[in-house]
Amino acid sequence: MASKKSGYAVYLIPGVVASLAIIVVPLVMTVYTSFTRWNGVGDQTWIGFGNYTRLFEDTLFWSSFGHIILLILAMAVVPTLLGLVLAAVLFDYVAKKFSHRWASVFRSGFYLPQVIPVAVTGIVWGWILHPDYGALNKVLDSIGLGALAENWLGDPRYALYSVMAIMIWFQLGYPIVMFMSGLQRIDPSLYEAADLDGATWWQRFRKITVHMIRPELYVVLVTTTIAALKIFGPIFVLTRGGPSNATLVPSYFAYKNFFEKAQVGYGSAISTVLTVMIIVLAFVFLRLQNRAEKAGA
Repeated sequence: MASKKSGYAVYLIPGVVASLAIIVVPLVMTVYTSFTRWNGVGDQTWIGFGNYTRLFEDTLFWSSFGHIILLILAMAVVPTLLGLVLAAVLFDYVAKKFSHRWASVFRSGFYLPQVIPVAVTGIVWGWILHPDYGALNKVLDSIGLGALAENWLGDPRYALYSVMAIMIWFQLGYPIVMFMSGLQRIDPSLYEAADLDGATWWQRFRKITVHMIRPELYVVLVTTTIAALKIFGPIFVLTRGGPSNATLVPSYFAYKNFFEKAQVGYGSAISTVLTVMIIVLAFVFLRLQNRAEKAGA
């Protein structure tokens, strides 16, 4: 029996080696570098908690986390709520009224932004929101609302909200797919019994749908929240943290210090703090999920 288990363990070696090389070793190096002053070449100078002291006194660092709170709203909260309702509509109404094929078509349409490369998405939205030849301002002008046209990504008053709107569009398909998958495992007799008792669609949605797909709900919330915390690609392509740091987020703040300012130690400190936050958040979500599952058992 022991030899059989050791035989299985051999197949874990490639994954373990890859994890060590790609995740563990770089993480340890980043944490160590966060306690040093280094410009990326030459010797590192040990400064202890100097980078962290500077970090927690840096107003840009705190403002970047303020932006992250809004992006969590746009990437996790709003898509999860909208996705839950839309998944229930597609599953309960579209699939039954028309066909499962039409429900699948709509589901695929919502999910399409997830499979488009971030660079392509950013370039397209940059064209749409361009102040001079962008489609949005052209449409507003053509329907007599030209006074509402703005420099959506170039004005500090609107840039972050424009990015939030784009991220809602980008993230919406993921919870819809997850929730529709969860809805398929719900026993149809529960809905039939609710219909016989005279329950409305909203009552069935609250009492049956939401309750039965709690595992998917937790998975969507934790993954989308982590994605919001470490968002980089859309910010890099759309605004590069501007204008006037209006869309600056911790991951891009770390990138700027790493590569633009050559303050590798300080950038490592930012990355380390962000990593700790993500680990703590994932741990809290998992504990809440386990507690909810035990309570429902």
